[in-house]
Amino acid sequence: MSSAMRLLDSLSLDVSTPSSETKEFAGGALSRQDSPSVGGSASRRSFPFAAIVGQDELKNALLIAAVDPTIGGVLVFGDRGTGKSTAVRALAELLPPIEVIENCPYACDPRDHAACPNCASLALSQPQRTRSIQVPMVDLPLGATEDRILGALDLERALVSGEKAFQPGLLARANRGFLYIDEVNLLEDHLVDLLIDVAASGVNVVERDGMSVCHPARFVLVGSGNPEEGELRPQLLDRFGLCVEVQTPEDIGQRVEIVRRRDAFERNPTAFCETWSDEAVKISAQVASARAGLTEVTIPDAVVELCARLCSALRTDGLRGELTLVRAARALASLYRCETVDISHVRAIALASLRHRLRRSPLEEAGSDARLHRVVAEHLGI
Repeated sequence: MSSAMRLLDSLSLDVSTPSSETKEFAGGALSRQDSPSVGGSASRRSFPFAAIVGQDELKNALLIAAVDPTIGGVLVFGDRGTGKSTAVRALAELLPPIEVIENCPYACDPRDHAACPNCASLALSQPQRTRSIQVPMVDLPLGATEDRILGALDLERALVSGEKAFQPGLLARANRGFLYIDEVNLLEDHLVDLLIDVAASGVNVVERDGMSVCHPARFVLVGSGNPEEGELRPQLLDRFGLCVEVQTPEDIGQRVEIVRRRDAFERNPTAFCETWSDEAVKISAQVASARAGLTEVTIPDAVVELCARLCSALRTDGLRGELTLVRAARALASLYRCETVDISHVRAIALASLRHRLRRSPLEEAGSDARLHRVVAEHLGI
């Protein structure tokens, strides 16, 4: 990776300097239009994560992915209007601020000694300055081109001044944050495959138009969609770490409470967010503590063997199922400040880790979830 990073310097390739519109956020990591607000104007505030009614599996999956981004992101399938995008945007606004190197278009971590070439060149010309920003939350529209996602030659600078400059794309802006794709099942397969590859490696390599650029792109990929509008290929489904299903609540009391809270938020966002601010602080501190203590959580061999037996019984392809189970169970244990992973943590995350990894045939599609519940119950005692 380090040799690839040095390609930028060897080619004397410039990176487009952030405009005044983008300097306010992460030195160019977020544009004003795409940036989430941190206690900003009421019209820009997201619905509080703590105020979301129900959808416990979705909220747990997002918190687990926030604690350990190596899990591989979250795929959310469900009915329209069930709070999928609301939960994702609310989580990004909830997380603790991050320190970034000022004027770096990739929002690099000052503590990362393997920073991008742009940061290395800045360090030679001026003392390193840092600033705190909110965790990036970048929406990827369905109509986005590959150049817009990966980054490409800055045509304006090339035509006006004759400079060969790299214009960072959405992946650069999402570094150290979240990349959200609504209706991911409608996105072209090759773009989804590309995004998952970058999310897994944490590095975006662009080689086109006579340029060779390598920059950090570590983000949590979150996709949502309605299965009635199309499905992802099984190969792509398997690349997501967790998959949750969101359904329209049937309980009348829950539906009434959702409407009440949403109405209160729309009438006075500032007052509503203040009402839930204490809960938001608690969750934010919980995530920060879980991240710090993640490496201290131990996983007994018996628990790892249990994960392997469960995946074997379900006949999942490859070993991603076991790896995701272990990582997600560890993150969940860290969230609840447990020093050791036990069967209860595996049980809580098993369905989200495995439901999208089952071998399906058209004849058993309707009963596949029932088979998953049955096998999980046999091995984990649900």
